Amino acid sequence: NISSDISSFEKIKRTQKRMAALASNPQMLTRQGHSNYKKEQFWRKESLNLEKKCGFCCVKVYNYEKLGRSQVEKEWRLKAFWSNVSQPETIEMVPINDVDELEAVLSDARNLSQPIIIEWMASWCRKCIYLKPKLEKLAAEYNNRTKFYYVDVNKVPQTLVKRGNISKMPTIQLWKEGEMQEEVIGGHKGWLVIEEVRELINKYV
Repeated sequence: NISSDISSFEKIKRTQKRMAALASNPQMLTRQGHSNYKKEQFWRKESLNLEKKCGFCCVKVYNYEKLGRSQVEKEWRLKAFWSNVSQPETIEMVPINDVDELEAVLSDARNLSQPIIIEWMASWCRKCIYLKPKLEKLAAEYNNRTKFYYVDVNKVPQTLVKRGNISKMPTIQLWKEGEMQEEVIGGHKGWLVIEEVRELINKYV
């Protein structure tokens, strides 16, 4: 096919001209090579970071020249999405069963200079049961800054209940430096209780 041969010949001539232009200007060749190298290194680094955080990468980003703007934006959105997914939505509250366990928890919190939250509850208390998963969701917001615990007053020695000076339920207390600092009596709407607990934590973290 004559037309295809001519087309191939023209492509070869254009390539030869570009190579000749670059060869005649070594600074241009060096600058272009350095630019491509820097771009490749940058995107290679970001691809590896994405693989470490997410466990996989949908697109291997090794060459900026082969990657359109829309694809770049998709990569960053994917990175942001998996960064959020890595955060837990809830953290299960840990039970405290006696005074010795409470003292151990307080000692650990003192060493970390962190407050702790304790929900004093009972299995027959509907409001207590309703609040517990909401508090566990709040615990995820303050992961590594505040730990959340609960005490079922019907299943623990009364010495523990007296240590907390509990008379109503649910009672949510904030403890720091081995002492109870403030508390919320949760007899009102659940979302208001959670907001009050959040305000307490923000005062002490």
